[in-house]
Amino acid sequence: MSGRRWRNPKCNGKLPPGSMGFPLLGETLQFFAPNTSSDIPPFVRNRMDRYGPIFRTSLVGRPLIVSTDPDLNYYIFQEEGQLFQSWYPDTFTEIFGRQNVGSLHGFMYKYLKNMVLHLFGPESLRKMIPEVEAVATQRLRQWSSQNSVELKDNTASMIFHLTAKKLISYDSENSSENLRENFVAFIQGLISFPLNVPGTAYNKCLQGRKRAMRMLKNMLQERRANPRKQQIDFFDFVLEELEKDGTLLTEEIALDLMFVLLFASFETTSLAITAAIKFLLNNPHVLEELTAEHEGILRRRENAHSGLTWEEYKSMTFTFQFINETARLANIVPGIFRKALRDIQFKGYTIPAGWAVMVCPPAVHLNPEKYIDPLAFNPWRWEKSELKGASKHFMAFGGGMRFCVGTDFTKVQMAVFLHCLVTKYRFKAIKGGNIVRTPGLQFPDGFDVQIMEK
Repeated sequence: MSGRRWRNPKCNGKLPPGSMGFPLLGETLQFFAPNTSSDIPPFVRNRMDRYGPIFRTSLVGRPLIVSTDPDLNYYIFQEEGQLFQSWYPDTFTEIFGRQNVGSLHGFMYKYLKNMVLHLFGPESLRKMIPEVEAVATQRLRQWSSQNSVELKDNTASMIFHLTAKKLISYDSENSSENLRENFVAFIQGLISFPLNVPGTAYNKCLQGRKRAMRMLKNMLQERRANPRKQQIDFFDFVLEELEKDGTLLTEEIALDLMFVLLFASFETTSLAITAAIKFLLNNPHVLEELTAEHEGILRRRENAHSGLTWEEYKSMTFTFQFINETARLANIVPGIFRKALRDIQFKGYTIPAGWAVMVCPPAVHLNPEKYIDPLAFNPWRWEKSELKGASKHFMAFGGGMRFCVGTDFTKVQMAVFLHCLVTKYRFKAIKGGNIVRTPGLQFPDGFDVQIMEK
């Protein structure tokens, strides 16, 4: 393709302004450049200033429209399956599998979503609270006996242990193979430049996935050979579905689903908990209010030693405001990708059929017109807001039909962990705590914390 044609793609109408970068490479290098600002990623911010809220660019050879416009974002989520469908760059599909939930559409997606709700629905979560509390209590006790702990890694290990047990009865303490290690290799390559040659982070990422998938496949086949009488974990539920006449499920889809669920639950939740602790350390008045709410729960109990109940969990008003504010400012998913199914006209621009579209949540969550002093951590701003679901101005958990089904699971884990932490422990930062971001993903650069009994 000639340089001129690359820079000025054909379109039946007016394309949003922007630059397509170099042929094939596009603006990929600029997009992946890491930064430590908690503001809108510089890649997006600079182009918003130059071109406005909707602009075009190109990533790894794909033309892409970036939207920081709340109306367009909302429209994209509402028209899911009609005008837009979920899409991720080929590098993501390589990594998450061709059959992953993000790449499936329509009926198949709804079917898998209902399967996952079986695991993360209110009934299951209600039963899970004692388990989450027991794991948090045990880990915090362990951490308090050490000089300091690296927070992101240790919370990831805690959540992985819990999720893997729920999903596949995997016990990290009594297993010969380390499943989580494969996920760690996988994560380090996720935000890397997609160059698949030995030694690169991207290559290690694909190898990590391969090993994790092999372990999951062996477990699935072992279970198929020796099925259990009653359902104990999600694998049992999946096996039952696989055996049904005329089932939609295939072994490949089931394994990809397991992989994505394991990854999404522990990676995003541990990032959120790490961000939450950082915000608490930087905002003592917030820690004070949060501690008061949780000590109040203990005071109101008839039996001081009874565990957390579902009713107590539901009563954590300030905690939910705190979690929302953490999600708004941490922007754990900095980009949500879709693809236009046909030419779409919006505010005078044309989004051509087949082009990718990236919704940019940080631009929405840090919009000063909607959030006063957007970079300030202020849980009280949610006092009179609807704390459930997504809106035009809040999409930390996705939006539309693809609202994240694990949202409530994440909230349970965060709220219960915070409850165990603030009622029994003091904590202080030892070192680190910067968050390194790219517009596609982010990760902390190591955050060492000391945890001490009160």
